[in-house]
Amino acid sequence: MTAGLRLGPLLRYVDWERGDRATVWVEADRPCTARVRCADGAGGSTRTFQIAGHHYALVPVTGLTPGTTTPYEVLLDDRPVWPPTGPDYRYPASTITAPRPGGTELRVSFGSCRWAAPPAGGKDPVGPDALDTLATRLATDPDAVRPDVLLLLGDQVYADETSKATRRWLTARRDLREEPGAQVADYEEYTHLYYESWLDPGVRWLLSTVPSCMIFDDHDVIDDWNTSDSWLADMRRTGWWRERILSGLMSYWVHQHLGNLSPDELDSDPLYAAVRAAPDGTELLRRFAAEADADPARARWSYRRDFGRTRLVMIDTRAGRVLEEQQRAMHDQEEEGWLAQQMLADRDRCDHLLVGASLPWLLAPMMHAAETWNAALCRGERGAGWARLSERVRRGADLEHWSAFPDSFERLTRLLAEAGRGPDAPATVCVLSGDVHHAYVAEPEWPEITGSGGTPEERGVPAAPATAGDPAASATPTAPGTSGTSGTSGTSGTSGTSGTPAAPDAPDAPDARVVQLTCSPVHNRIPRVLRVGFRLGWSRVGRWLGHGLLRHGRSERPVVDWRRTGGPWFGNQLMTLTLRGRSAELRLEQAAGRGRDRSDAELRTVHERTLTPGR
Repeated sequence: MTAGLRLGPLLRYVDWERGDRATVWVEADRPCTARVRCADGAGGSTRTFQIAGHHYALVPVTGLTPGTTTPYEVLLDDRPVWPPTGPDYRYPASTITAPRPGGTELRVSFGSCRWAAPPAGGKDPVGPDALDTLATRLATDPDAVRPDVLLLLGDQVYADETSKATRRWLTARRDLREEPGAQVADYEEYTHLYYESWLDPGVRWLLSTVPSCMIFDDHDVIDDWNTSDSWLADMRRTGWWRERILSGLMSYWVHQHLGNLSPDELDSDPLYAAVRAAPDGTELLRRFAAEADADPARARWSYRRDFGRTRLVMIDTRAGRVLEEQQRAMHDQEEEGWLAQQMLADRDRCDHLLVGASLPWLLAPMMHAAETWNAALCRGERGAGWARLSERVRRGADLEHWSAFPDSFERLTRLLAEAGRGPDAPATVCVLSGDVHHAYVAEPEWPEITGSGGTPEERGVPAAPATAGDPAASATPTAPGTSGTSGTSGTSGTSGTSGTPAAPDAPDAPDARVVQLTCSPVHNRIPRVLRVGFRLGWSRVGRWLGHGLLRHGRSERPVVDWRRTGGPWFGNQLMTLTLRGRSAELRLEQAAGRGRDRSDAELRTVHERTLTPGR
């Protein structure tokens, strides 16, 4: 029997340094040789590897001509399987655009939280899908400008909020009266989520022709994943959690993580080599997932990508958390040092620093204060009774962003300021986030005081690892069986809420413009009551309430102040950064239509601004 294409192709990595390499991800329905053949003669091939009865390949494409765009096709065992040839297929050829080394222009589109859209022509209960609408515009408008890269900042699939169609499929497979009910339970069910999300014709074509970088958030595994130490202990006492977390990590590694890596990083990755060499890599990958779950320091999901003179550092804000209540941190010391190394190295080669984090660094002031207050009570600031009550509040109200890890919030703030300071500083430092189902722009108001000076470590910036090697080549999972350090200092946290005086030891103002850009959802909904809550969170009343919470929690004053300079905007939306030299322009577009049928949807610009006036 001949091999068929089950999922993909996804154009993942495109080399901006050399301009002649790329990777293309596919899933076939049986073992085979996957080949990418470009119209200009470039191409590559590789054998599939097997995970849980599924067959995947990440095809290395070489020989591309820098500065050109070439159509490509996918062959399995030398039989063409992409692009489709049916009369109803309405999308252009899939292409690979090879950057010209030294180019200074980059377009980055980003967003998060995409619930799978219904079949074409169906009524959409959450409105038009921004990603599908972008695909339609690029496919039908010859003047539309394609993004150079698409950043998907979490919740690419919803393992805990399945669609009606998926629930029907699950019902035919098992008894939904048993845990985990209508949520996904194992690897096979995860694959169904990716089929539902990425087989959408428009999104499938878009991902085949626009390179993508991805990172998980909570719903890729479960809502509020790794909220706290007690939450994790409760989950591990259930009979279904172990299979869920192992399958979630395995499916993420296959479908999302591998494509984030460069060909050089893939060549040096021992797990990838072992899985490809094995007749069946399932147990190897399962063992890795089990070790990563037991000790998060054994895997690194964060990574770095350089797009010419723009650097992206994508941060894992979920799997690597330190949850012990008196030492809570978003990352352990080794990971913090690695992140500092990526942000601070070779800044003279970086015009713009993009920090991708599924969770916003700067929240609405009232939300930030509530999370800091809750963290103080949970660690016992007001006694055991308040701690027990506050843990229930933490889980019920989703209080688990950066501000729920106050020490980590302060260290990230200092690191961003350090990255943007000095004669070699980039023009902008942009934190790109999602998660909160609305969009906004927030900017720190750095205090007009003189800081302590000295080394980065003396200013509170995490130290880079003493044995650090090539920064980019470090962005791969740690091989199974290796270890790192975990845990951070357990000092009392600092908090930020707009309008509160800055702490005396606040960092010096950076030379770069530092900005929080939050864009969510791509395709989901937000109840009206939460919209009211988010607006309240940015208001003067919300700030006043936040001050009271901070006083009750005996929390310190913020290390920096901030304000909202755009939004909030509600809807299915994408942000796009256009970077030219040292200038940066921002555009927010929302998917809108006359009804809930996505066939009439279009992207409408609702906000534009320059982030670098005068440049």
